[in-house]
Amino acid sequence: MINVFKDFTLNILIIFSPLLFYPYILRTRNRPALYQILLFLIFGIAIAVTMYMPVVIHGLSYDFRSILLAAGSLYGGSLVSIGLYAVLLFVRYMQEAPNGWVYGMAILPTLAMTLGAIQWGRSMTGARKMLLAAVLCTMIKLVTFGVYLFILGELELLLDQPGTLTLTYAIQAIILIVLMSMIDFLHRYHHIQEEVWKSEKIKIVSEMAASVAHEIRNPLTTVRGFIQLFGIDNLDKQRRDYYQRICLEELDRAQMIISDYLALAKPDPETIETIPLNEEIVYLSNVLLTYAHFNNIHINAVEADEEILIVGDRHKFRQALVNIGKNAIEAITHGGTLELRAYTMKDEAALYISDTGVGMTPAQVRRLGTPYYSTKEKGTGLGTMVSFGILKKMNGKIDVTSELGKGTQYTITFPKA
Repeated sequence: MINVFKDFTLNILIIFSPLLFYPYILRTRNRPALYQILLFLIFGIAIAVTMYMPVVIHGLSYDFRSILLAAGSLYGGSLVSIGLYAVLLFVRYMQEAPNGWVYGMAILPTLAMTLGAIQWGRSMTGARKMLLAAVLCTMIKLVTFGVYLFILGELELLLDQPGTLTLTYAIQAIILIVLMSMIDFLHRYHHIQEEVWKSEKIKIVSEMAASVAHEIRNPLTTVRGFIQLFGIDNLDKQRRDYYQRICLEELDRAQMIISDYLALAKPDPETIETIPLNEEIVYLSNVLLTYAHFNNIHINAVEADEEILIVGDRHKFRQALVNIGKNAIEAITHGGTLELRAYTMKDEAALYISDTGVGMTPAQVRRLGTPYYSTKEKGTGLGTMVSFGILKKMNGKIDVTSELGKGTQYTITFPKA
């Protein structure tokens, strides 16, 4: 009895073994030929193994090939079904089973039944398809056994143990229904995964679009402010030329930002050059000046006493600093100070950006720069993420300290050129 239980358990494991590979095979459904080949392989191998390891009860061998034959045929289609029948006949031939031609004649009618069930069951789902599979599995076994015994003239054996046969067919039907329930569950799970993946893809595209709009708005805001200054009466030529230069530089920066986002899929080589930090402090303060005045914020730009040089892409570096500076201004709600300072720290060049804004909690500071996290109500977090990524590509180290109600301080250090 113990051996029968062991053989039965082993056969159950073999029957359900295709479930291990089925989730991966489902990914190939858009390629029907590959999908059918893989489905044929997993069910064909399982059929062969069950035939070599049957359950032996009172000297009679029972296997569950018909379960795999029915399930594989209904999910794989006509070509897979014909292939599985070929595997069944080949394995039986390799086993040198007696009356091979008789068995071939006996199983041939069930092939026609299976192909008909495949066509009939294409539009079926759920319980109806499981019921069809259970009936098909029972008929495959019953018709094959009946025709086989009829040809041999031993048809009375079919009714010799009706209780055993009925129990065997019932067990096979139950196992098949459980197997198909699991396959249907995998189908639903795969469909849900695809829907989630599509929704995430749409979300990423929308968030990226919002981030691009956020980044482009920075230089456009600056250009708008300086264009308004052109309307001042009696504006001298020197200031006009200065405002014009800033506007053109900011428009160029907007173009560079667009290029950077387009380059996410296909990165372009970076332009590496020497960057004087003092010049960048002056540039950053000039760019943020009109936006800061509009929000009643004073900018305190402190240049270093010595020339400090770092290496990197100047355009991307400016993009990162402007984004951080603009976020700092937006964090100051009722007037305050934005401090920009360049200095040396041991063998490193340092850039200090400090605001007197609302500040952040330690948990917010830890999440700063991660995708889709922002302390602003309509922020995406991608702008800060891109800025941090630019600074880190320049071998920069970013240290952020903040306290609620007192402000935030960025200390960004780089290797000296």
